[in-house]
Amino acid sequence: MATFDPGNDTRSRILAAARELFAERGYAATSLADIAAAVGLTKTAVAYHFHPKDRLAAELITPAAEDVLRLLGTDFGGDRPAYIRAFVSFAVRHRAVIRLFMEDIGGADDAPPGSPGEAIRTFRDELYARLAGADPDAATRVRAWAVLGCVQAAVVKTTDVPGELVEETVVRAALAIYES
Repeated sequence: MATFDPGNDTRSRILAAARELFAERGYAATSLADIAAAVGLTKTAVAYHFHPKDRLAAELITPAAEDVLRLLGTDFGGDRPAYIRAFVSFAVRHRAVIRLFMEDIGGADDAPPGSPGEAIRTFRDELYARLAGADPDAATRVRAWAVLGCVQAAVVKTTDVPGELVEETVVRAALAIYES
């Protein structure tokens, strides 16, 4: 029989509030005091669980990183529409984290080795490679980057829209871009 652990409940509430606030305001614009207010705690109580704020972001990012590794490890047998659907589903599910990556951490193209930006660049480039395939022609390269841009912008800019609607709409748009 599982026992109730108020510490885990508090951590879960803090993580949920941080995920929501980061999606709404961005990482840089959200303070530990903002998160504390959202869960009815003091800033000190939040800092007890997550100090510095980077630890909070790292804990939020971990499930998304695990999911992207699963996505990249899945063999779609060349079925790019199935891959696009799975990628969009991933992106919608983790849109708060994707916003954190894209808008707040950013700078992946010029990120130094060993930085979070380098990891983001590596994942982005692998997602692109899955879309473009081996030795893509110019039109395929453009379509692959356009799909990535479509998905990224749509999920980051619509965090206030229900996920099901975002996923359905973005899948249609991404498939239309890819099949153009």
